[in-house]
Amino acid sequence: MNRQNNHEVIVAGIHLELTPSLKFFVCEKADRLFRHEEHIIRMRVELECDRQETMSAKFKAKGHIAIHGPDLNASVSSDECHKAVSLLMDKLDRMLAKRHYLRKMKRNHPHPVEFLGVELPKAV
Repeated sequence: MNRQNNHEVIVAGIHLELTPSLKFFVCEKADRLFRHEEHIIRMRVELECDRQETMSAKFKAKGHIAIHGPDLNASVSSDECHKAVSLLMDKLDRMLAKRHYLRKMKRNHPHPVEFLGVELPKAV
Protein backbone atom coordinates (compact mmCIF):
# COMPACT_ATOMS: atom_id res chain seq x y z
CA MET A 1 0.00 0.00 0.00
CA ASN A 2 1.38 3.35 -0.93
CA ARG A 3 0.70 6.20 1.43
CA GLN A 4 0.34 9.84 0.48
CA ASN A 5 3.97 10.71 1.30
CA ASN A 6 5.56 8.03 -0.91
CA HIS A 7 5.97 5.74 2.09
CA GLU A 8 5.32 2.08 1.56
CA VAL A 9 3.57 -0.04 4.18
CA ILE A 10 3.46 -3.77 3.54
CA VAL A 11 1.07 -5.76 5.72
CA ALA A 12 1.28 -9.55 5.70
CA GLY A 13 -0.72 -12.14 7.60
CA ILE A 14 0.62 -15.54 8.66
CA HIS A 15 -2.13 -18.03 9.57
CA LEU A 16 -4.41 -15.03 9.71
CA GLU A 17 -6.89 -13.54 7.29
CA LEU A 18 -6.21 -9.87 6.77
CA THR A 19 -9.40 -7.85 6.69
CA PRO A 20 -9.50 -4.38 5.15
CA SER A 21 -10.23 -2.91 8.58
CA LEU A 22 -7.11 -4.58 10.03
CA LYS A 23 -4.96 -3.28 7.15
CA PHE A 24 -6.40 0.20 7.65
CA PHE A 25 -5.69 -0.01 11.41
CA VAL A 26 -2.04 -0.92 10.76
CA CYS A 27 -1.63 1.87 8.19
CA GLU A 28 -3.29 4.38 10.50
CA LYS A 29 -0.91 3.46 13.33
CA ALA A 30 2.08 3.54 10.95
CA ASP A 31 1.26 7.11 9.91
CA ARG A 32 2.45 8.26 13.33
CA LEU A 33 5.89 6.81 12.63
CA PHE A 34 6.04 8.46 9.22
CA ARG A 35 5.18 11.82 10.77
CA HIS A 36 8.04 11.48 13.26
CA GLU A 37 10.69 10.30 10.82
CA GLU A 38 10.76 11.37 7.17
CA HIS A 39 13.68 9.10 6.20
CA ILE A 40 11.67 5.87 6.39
CA ILE A 41 11.75 4.14 3.03
CA ARG A 42 9.56 1.12 3.66
CA MET A 43 7.80 -0.54 6.55
CA ARG A 44 6.78 -4.19 6.68
CA VAL A 45 4.39 -5.53 9.33
CA GLU A 46 3.77 -9.25 9.74
CA LEU A 47 0.83 -10.38 11.84
CA GLU A 48 0.86 -13.98 12.98
CA CYS A 49 -1.74 -16.06 14.75
CA ASP A 50 -0.22 -18.99 16.64
CA ARG A 51 -2.95 -21.48 17.45
CA GLN A 52 -0.62 -23.73 19.43
CA GLU A 53 0.32 -21.11 22.01
CA THR A 54 -1.52 -20.45 25.22
CA MET A 55 -4.06 -17.68 25.37
CA SER A 56 -1.54 -15.23 26.86
CA ALA A 57 0.46 -14.81 23.65
CA LYS A 58 -1.72 -15.88 20.75
CA PHE A 59 -0.91 -13.05 18.32
CA LYS A 60 2.55 -11.90 17.27
CA ALA A 61 3.34 -8.71 15.40
CA LYS A 62 6.71 -8.23 13.75
CA GLY A 63 7.86 -4.94 12.28
CA HIS A 64 10.73 -4.13 9.96
CA ILE A 65 11.59 -0.54 9.03
CA ALA A 66 13.90 0.10 6.09
CA ILE A 67 15.58 3.42 6.73
CA HIS A 68 18.79 5.18 5.72
CA GLY A 69 21.30 3.45 7.94
CA PRO A 70 20.74 0.29 9.95
CA ASP A 71 17.24 -1.16 9.62
CA LEU A 72 15.01 -1.45 12.68
CA ASN A 73 13.34 -4.73 13.66
CA ALA A 74 10.89 -5.35 16.50
CA SER A 75 8.55 -8.09 17.62
CA VAL A 76 5.79 -8.22 20.25
CA SER A 77 3.22 -10.76 21.43
CA SER A 78 -0.25 -10.23 22.81
CA ASP A 79 -3.59 -11.91 23.31
CA GLU A 80 -5.36 -9.57 20.85
CA CYS A 81 -4.28 -8.64 17.33
CA HIS A 82 -5.07 -4.92 17.58
CA LYS A 83 -3.28 -4.72 20.92
CA ALA A 84 -0.21 -6.41 19.40
CA VAL A 85 -0.18 -3.85 16.56
CA SER A 86 -0.43 -0.96 19.02
CA LEU A 87 2.39 -2.36 21.16
CA LEU A 88 4.53 -2.88 18.05
CA MET A 89 4.03 0.70 16.86
CA ASP A 90 4.88 2.02 20.33
CA LYS A 91 8.06 -0.05 20.36
CA LEU A 92 9.09 1.08 16.88
CA ASP A 93 8.35 4.69 17.85
CA ARG A 94 10.67 4.40 20.86
CA MET A 95 13.36 2.85 18.65
CA LEU A 96 13.08 5.71 16.14
CA ALA A 97 13.22 8.30 18.94
CA LYS A 98 16.33 6.68 20.38
CA ARG A 99 17.96 6.54 16.94
CA HIS A 100 17.16 10.21 16.36
CA TYR A 101 18.56 11.19 19.79
CA LEU A 102 21.81 9.27 19.26
CA ARG A 103 22.34 10.75 15.80
CA LYS A 104 21.65 14.24 17.14
CA MET A 105 24.09 13.81 20.02
CA LYS A 106 26.76 12.50 17.67
CA ARG A 107 26.24 15.51 15.38
CA ASN A 108 26.29 18.09 18.18
CA HIS A 109 29.07 16.52 20.27
CA PRO A 110 31.66 15.02 17.94
CA HIS A 111 34.55 13.12 19.44
CA PRO A 112 37.97 14.76 19.24
CA VAL A 113 40.37 13.38 16.66
CA GLU A 114 43.63 11.98 17.97
CA PHE A 115 46.72 13.18 16.05
CA LEU A 116 49.37 11.54 18.25
CA GLY A 117 52.17 10.10 16.17
CA VAL A 118 50.84 11.44 12.88
CA GLU A 119 52.80 13.89 10.82
CA LEU A 120 50.59 16.61 9.46
CA PRO A 121 51.53 18.41 6.23
CA LYS A 122 52.79 21.95 6.72
CA ALA A 123 50.88 24.81 5.21
CA VAL A 124 52.85 27.00 2.87
